[in-house]
Amino acid sequence: MNDKGNLIDARPPFLPTFIGTGFGSGFWPWGPGTAGSVAATVIWIVLGLVLPADTMWLQAVTWALAIVFTPIGTWATAKLQPYWGDDPSRVVIDEMVGVLIPLAVLQQGEYGWAVVALVLFRFFDIVKPLGIRNLDRRKGAFWVMGDDILGGIYALIVLIICKLLYTWLA
Repeated sequence: MNDKGNLIDARPPFLPTFIGTGFGSGFWPWGPGTAGSVAATVIWIVLGLVLPADTMWLQAVTWALAIVFTPIGTWATAKLQPYWGDDPSRVVIDEMVGVLIPLAVLQQGEYGWAVVALVLFRFFDIVKPLGIRNLDRRKGAFWVMGDDILGGIYALIVLIICKLLYTWLA
């Protein structure tokens, strides 16, 4: 163990590592949180290309992924914390869930809005306003996920407002 109580010279188990790092995107050395968010956005785009043209399918699958990834991500994070610490930067499943939340209201082909959703989520994830920082300070695997879920909810709200304003002004 090192001075932080983390295991050293031990490799974490594969499945939690694969899930927690967002299928490996968390190993990106320059902004792993952004890499995880981009990976989730790419997954959303691919889903939009392979799912039936009915927009309800894409929205339903995106919500389902956000809901299912939350407990799975919490589990993976809990398994990785003894190896990498309380809120390791390599764990990006939380960012993936966070960005899926605003993406879940978009329709197939709304790629410009997907970029807006990604930027909004990253803004809230980095700046951590409106209670996000308080959740980020809490200890435990769920809270690693919790601050990004709240950031995703804020991004969702702002995205909906932006889309409404765009519709009214267009």
